[in-house]
Amino acid sequence: MTDIYAKSPMEWARAACDSIMSQYTPMELPPAGRWHYHQGVFLCGMEMLWAAEKDDRYDAYIQAYVDGLIDDNGNLYFARDELDAVQAGLLLFRLEEKTGHAKYRIAADKLRSLLNTINLTSEGGYWHKDKYAYNMWLDGLYMAGVFSLKYANAYGDLALRDTVLHQEGLMRKYMKDDVTGLLYHAWDESRKMPWANAETGCSPEFWGRSLGWYGLALAQFLDELPADEPGREVLVDSLREFVHALIRYQDTESGLWYQVVDKGDQPDNWLESSCTSLFVYTIAKAVKHGVVGGECAAAAVKGYEGLIRTLKFDEQERVILPLICIGTSAGDYENYVTRPTSENDLHGVGAFVMACVEVESLVKQTV
Repeated sequence: MTDIYAKSPMEWARAACDSIMSQYTPMELPPAGRWHYHQGVFLCGMEMLWAAEKDDRYDAYIQAYVDGLIDDNGNLYFARDELDAVQAGLLLFRLEEKTGHAKYRIAADKLRSLLNTINLTSEGGYWHKDKYAYNMWLDGLYMAGVFSLKYANAYGDLALRDTVLHQEGLMRKYMKDDVTGLLYHAWDESRKMPWANAETGCSPEFWGRSLGWYGLALAQFLDELPADEPGREVLVDSLREFVHALIRYQDTESGLWYQVVDKGDQPDNWLESSCTSLFVYTIAKAVKHGVVGGECAAAAVKGYEGLIRTLKFDEQERVILPLICIGTSAGDYENYVTRPTSENDLHGVGAFVMACVEVESLVKQTV
């Protein structure tokens, strides 16, 4: 029987990565053979683990996924009508730097060019997908934003910084709730979606994982923006307010957060592991950036400990992360609380690995 308290956060990150690697070759990662953010999120978590420990097994696994989908001329197939397609491009920058192969830059250029074709709201906000006309989703800030800043830094396309800051500003303008400090999952400028509030255009609920993507984006934006970048201080203030808002809704007993974050008192709501993982990462990162004080570190550690208590194990003692909401579009309360849960969905495992890597030093400080 596994003693869950015997491992450090970094050891749990390794165990989670190794569990997935033992079950899937890189090209089998579900959905198999696709350039997709599910794989991208998991492999970005693995890349963080590699950066901390330099285990070349992880480096080789990441490169095998990318090389399986990008040919020597930089060609790849990806969805050209959605921001989600951009996220896995985060894996390209280090590979180009490591290998010097031009194909990674060519592929990154293709993904960057996609941003020129994305449809826009009247104020220049990216539609999340073509099929969701005039919709901005919190998810999109991470799916395209971090890539954009990395691309700007790597290749000098500095106008992308202004674009990213503009996208975040629009989300705060239209999607932030001043009472809770949280942001609604989606906003429809046209007010035509069935969930859209007739006055505000917002979807009606604060969905955990979408808030997690938003927090992850803000935290990583601070990694990529120079200290003197105009607009950086606005991001710092946004992240500070967001972290304090999240902590108010952390479940006292479990340390986790709910699927619908502000409605933990509802009997059909449930504790969700992918959003908790993303929140742990966001809070830990905000502490390290000096955006919030050490008093917030306790919430990150508590969330991490709650995640460890949820873990299950198969007959081979491989890690299973449960309570992961499957993918979902925006909707009403019933939409979110009736979504099925999954185990070891890459959304969740990638977020869990990120959380473990980032919280390691905070856990050490409390021991």
